[in-house]
Amino acid sequence: MTTHMKARWGRVEDYRLTTGQGLFTDDMAVEGALWAVFVRSPYGAAKIHGIDVAEAQAMPGVVAIYTAADLAQDGVAPVQAEMSLTGPDGRVWEHTERPLLANGEARFVGEPLAMVIAETREAAMDAAEAVLPNLTDHPAIVTLADARVKDARCVHDDRPGNLAAEWERGDWDAVNDALAGSAHRIRLDAPISRVTAATMEPRTALARPEAGGRVALYASHQSPPGMRMALAEAFDMRPEDVRVVGGDVGGAFGMKAGPVREEMLCFWAARRLDRPLRWRADRGESLLADEGGRALEFTAELGLDAAGNFTALSVVMRLDAGAYATGRTLPPVMNFGGIAGVYRTPMIAGRMEAYLTNTVPVGAYRGAGRPEATFIIESLIDKAARDLGMDRIALRRQNLIGEEQMPWPAEWYFGYDSGCFEKVLDAGIARARLADYPTRQADSAARGRVRGLGLAMCIETAGGMWGRRGNDFSNVTLNGDGTIAVTAGAFSAGQGIETALIDLAAEGFGVAPDRIRYTQGDTDVFAKGGGMGGSGAMVKCGSALKIAVETVLAEAKELAGEELEAHVADIEYAEGVFRVAGTDKEVPLDQIARVAAERGIPLHAIGEFSPEAPTFPNGCHICEVELDPETGQFDILSYTGVEDIGRVLEHQIAEGQVQGGVAQALGQIFLEEISYAAGDGQLLTGSFMDYAMPRADDLPQYDCGFYEVATGINPLGVKGVGEAGSVGGLAAGMSAVLDALSQVGVTDFAMPATPGRVWTAIQAAR
Repeated sequence: MTTHMKARWGRVEDYRLTTGQGLFTDDMAVEGALWAVFVRSPYGAAKIHGIDVAEAQAMPGVVAIYTAADLAQDGVAPVQAEMSLTGPDGRVWEHTERPLLANGEARFVGEPLAMVIAETREAAMDAAEAVLPNLTDHPAIVTLADARVKDARCVHDDRPGNLAAEWERGDWDAVNDALAGSAHRIRLDAPISRVTAATMEPRTALARPEAGGRVALYASHQSPPGMRMALAEAFDMRPEDVRVVGGDVGGAFGMKAGPVREEMLCFWAARRLDRPLRWRADRGESLLADEGGRALEFTAELGLDAAGNFTALSVVMRLDAGAYATGRTLPPVMNFGGIAGVYRTPMIAGRMEAYLTNTVPVGAYRGAGRPEATFIIESLIDKAARDLGMDRIALRRQNLIGEEQMPWPAEWYFGYDSGCFEKVLDAGIARARLADYPTRQADSAARGRVRGLGLAMCIETAGGMWGRRGNDFSNVTLNGDGTIAVTAGAFSAGQGIETALIDLAAEGFGVAPDRIRYTQGDTDVFAKGGGMGGSGAMVKCGSALKIAVETVLAEAKELAGEELEAHVADIEYAEGVFRVAGTDKEVPLDQIARVAAERGIPLHAIGEFSPEAPTFPNGCHICEVELDPETGQFDILSYTGVEDIGRVLEHQIAEGQVQGGVAQALGQIFLEEISYAAGDGQLLTGSFMDYAMPRADDLPQYDCGFYEVATGINPLGVKGVGEAGSVGGLAAGMSAVLDALSQVGVTDFAMPATPGRVWTAIQAAR
């Protein structure tokens, strides 16, 4: 739980975190807490014949060692986010069962086989090395190609062909006919690499029994209310007997959502032993076991008529789901509508196929299907422009959905309520000074370098999934001392949500932000909430807060009318003071708060908001890079983004969110990739020596701006910003890379653009 007042300058959390005063789960000192360490599979695929724990159990300090047999003894079933997806033939695809500890079969390197609990972490680590799993390994299914080979071994016996799920939308026959009849038909086959979230704070958990048979879990998790329900269901407990607390969280990005294995095991073991228990992943463990992101291949075709107007689009995504398919596998489906982009393509058909492999499961990672969708359509347009000798900006411009065409109907998938796409494009061009680009390009050439320009128009669904109305809550109380308590259902994992909500409450009450007492992340304080995800905090929780503030003020106005002996309709409120209209009779909010407290009248409200539809943030991202063709080294020279996120409540936070998302996108393009060895599925990128994270000098100075088009979907007019940088960044960055490479003869290249891969591609082209 985080409770604090706003600092005078900057974001609320900045002073606390930069001075070492943050309270993360691992900072909590609990006397007598045991430590958990996990024994993990050394094989990508193996039969489990048994696990010998006798020697390890006898070692000093060891308290208990648990395997799947112990879970079965307690009646604990596999735990996963449920999946229900209707396929094109009407089949309903469901999740594959995912045991908390591997049972019978180990399906990826790093899958937990046993849980060792000891008095100290060191003792648990020593004992873990003495646990002896009896395993027979067999060849691992590592890639999509492996999974799709005829008669390939099944990762799960009940999924022949390793097909985990399939889905499609659109009239394929009509789209194929339209493509066949188009003057131009552009095809693109490409992968989008697998990455990991690499959060600054690894996953960590502390579970402890509480009075009355209750159990609390303190965890680095992005949705305490959601985790509470998952725990209650998994262990057959009443929700009120489960408490989940999230303190400061050092990054989540979707990976720290849902029912997460090790954290749930800590909860179960603490309850079983009636002792507090903690676990902390080290970096190698995170790279082994944290859910991955992206990891797909696609085949896409775009049709154009002789004048360059889009006629039809088809996209097939093949997703590497990893070893288990669950509800966490489906972000590409929920965000598939993004392949339409901001363009008025008349006919679209899309298909997703998810395949099982012997790799760590893939889940949501910042953007969760949105960056991939934008990457596909924007890459296709770039290829069309190159192949047809057309100007890529002009090609985009002539196919944009016009401002006068809003709202854009949901003829294929997404329908947009608002947007000024051409104005956003023009704002991006002006901000990036593209009129001067030829001069900059010539300067690079004079130094023996090749300058590449990347541009992408992006759009995403935010604040809830299309067709699935979500909701969020906010609790507001006017205290007797005049302070205002705000409890949020949303959750901040470092992105500044608390600052935005504090400022929003202060604005609503017309008081200074230091009057606001903000709390988040403790289900004993507030058990409701949407947590963090999908850029929904301000759309849903912010709107709920506005409703709660207005409700409390309405109740306070009734009391003010009594105090001022005036009809409530004649009472005005501004800047913390109630006044009788047209007079000098007034009473401050503080006095009304005291009166209410003295009379025992609660000035309290819980606001709830459920948007009728999601919002659609959109933007124009422009990236410039410089290639040294002799070494294959790329330098990122500049990055410009103009985003329409609706009403901008906090410019500093909004810019930071765009910049952070862009950094993760550029990291994927130039450096990051999770890789497994063919045949045995061994992780080849098991440390930051192998998995290259971007450093400060790898990234440019960002120039971020906003073009505000308020939405009517929610009372704040906001659209969301959390995913914006990653959605535009992946496409714009790779566009710049391919533009530079095309100038040296490279026509086919896939991320990541590391120097060695780039140099090899250049030599092959020569």
